[in-house]
Amino acid sequence: MIDLIVVNLAYMLTLWVTDTGAPFDSRLTMLLINGAMIIVILVLGDIHTRRVVFADRVVVESLKAVALHAVLYITGTAFAISPDLSWRIAGVFYAVFTIGLAAWWVLSRQLLKLYRTHGFNYKRVIVIGGGDVGQRLVNELRSDAGYGYRILGFFDDDTSNAGIEGYRGTLDDVEKFVQENQIDEMYCAVPDTDKKNVTRMIKCAERNAVDMYYVPQFGPTVTRRFELQTIGNVPLMAQRPYPLSSTFNRALKRTVDIVLSLIALCIVLPLWPFIAIGIKLSSPGDVFFKQLRTGYRGNEFICYKFRTMRDSADKDTKQATRDDPRKTKFGNFLRRTNLDELPQLLNVLKGDMSIVGPRPHMVKHTEMYKDLIEKYMVRHIIKPGITGWAQVNGYRGETRELWQMEKRVECDVWYAENWNLMLDFKIMFLTVWNMIHGEKNAF
Repeated sequence: MIDLIVVNLAYMLTLWVTDTGAPFDSRLTMLLINGAMIIVILVLGDIHTRRVVFADRVVVESLKAVALHAVLYITGTAFAISPDLSWRIAGVFYAVFTIGLAAWWVLSRQLLKLYRTHGFNYKRVIVIGGGDVGQRLVNELRSDAGYGYRILGFFDDDTSNAGIEGYRGTLDDVEKFVQENQIDEMYCAVPDTDKKNVTRMIKCAERNAVDMYYVPQFGPTVTRRFELQTIGNVPLMAQRPYPLSSTFNRALKRTVDIVLSLIALCIVLPLWPFIAIGIKLSSPGDVFFKQLRTGYRGNEFICYKFRTMRDSADKDTKQATRDDPRKTKFGNFLRRTNLDELPQLLNVLKGDMSIVGPRPHMVKHTEMYKDLIEKYMVRHIIKPGITGWAQVNGYRGETRELWQMEKRVECDVWYAENWNLMLDFKIMFLTVWNMIHGEKNAF
C-alpha cells in the first residue's frame, strides 16, 4: 500500500514542481501510473518479505522496479495518449519516483529490522544437522537480530554434540519438538546421501505445516550464488557468473571510475603542492612512492602513492607496522588521513585500478599467499581498488597472522561474487565516513 502511496506522492510532487495541467494531470494518467505500479508490486514486491537483503541490493531492486514501471507506463501511454506524452514531465516524475521508492524501501527494511530486534515479527526456527554446514547456518541466522530468526535449537544423531549450546536431541526427537514449540521453519543440513533421514524430515515438515528448507552440503570455500534448474526431473545447481563478467557491467563500472576520479582529481590537485613540500621537508627522496603490485588477472603494474617512509632496502617486501621506524612524522599524518593514496587516482585513469576493488598486494606477498590461502588468486578476477569491502570491514593494514589475510581474501572474493554499482557507492561512503571518524588500522 505504501508503494502505491509513494508513486502517487511522486506524481503529485511532479505536478507541483512542473506546474503542469492536462494531459499529464488526468484520470487516464493516474490509472496508467497506478496500474503499472500494481504490476510492479506483483512482480517485485517480494522485496518486502525477504528477511536477509543488504541495503545496496534493495536499492538495485528499487531501480529495477522503476525501470519496469517506466516500460509499462510509457507503453500504456503510447497506446492511449501518444500525441500528448511529455518526455520532460515524465523525466521529472521518474527522477522523483526513483529517489522516493529507493528511500522508502531502504527505510522500511531498517524500521522492520529495528522492530525485530525488539522481539517482534520473528520466525521460530530449528536446524537439522549439527555438522559444519549446520553450524555455519546457525551462526549466519544469529548474526543479526534484525533478520528476525529465533533459533530454538539444532538436532543431530551424533550425540557428541550434546555439550554444544542449543543441542536438542537426535532426529528422532524432531517431530515432538516441532509439535510442542510451534516451529515456523526447519532447515535440513543433513547430507543428501542420508536419503532416509532427509525424506523423514520432509514428511515431518509436511505433517506439521512447517516451511522446510534444504541446505546443500557445500564447503566453506563454495560461496558463489547458484540457481536451481532442472533437466527433466533431475535438479541442477547452476553457478551464476561473476557480475563483472558482463561487458555491460564492466563498462558501467569503468565509466563511473573515470568520471569520479576526474572529479576527485579536480578537487584534490590543489593539495598536491603542499603535500609535496611536506614530504620533501620530512626526508630526502622522491615525492611519489612507486611499487610493483599484482593487478587484474595477476598482471603486474606500478602503483603510485605519496611517499610516507624513508628509503630502505626492504620497501618492496615488508609491510608497514603501527610504530614502523621507517615512517616520517608527515608520512604518518598522510597514512592516518589516507591522503597517501591520492596518486592512485592516476592508476584508475590509466585503467590499472578501479576506485573500489581488492587492495593490490606487493608481488612478493602474492607469491607467498597464493600457496597458503585457497581462492587467494580469485581476488584478481577483477581490478584492484583504492578502497574495498575488506577495508571498510576493518581488514586493512598489517597482517601479522594468516587468519587476517584469510579474512581479507574472504571479503574480496565476496565482493567479486556480489558486485553491483550500489555496493560500490556504499563502500565509497563508508570509506569517507571512516576517514572522518578515524580508523585504528590506518597506519
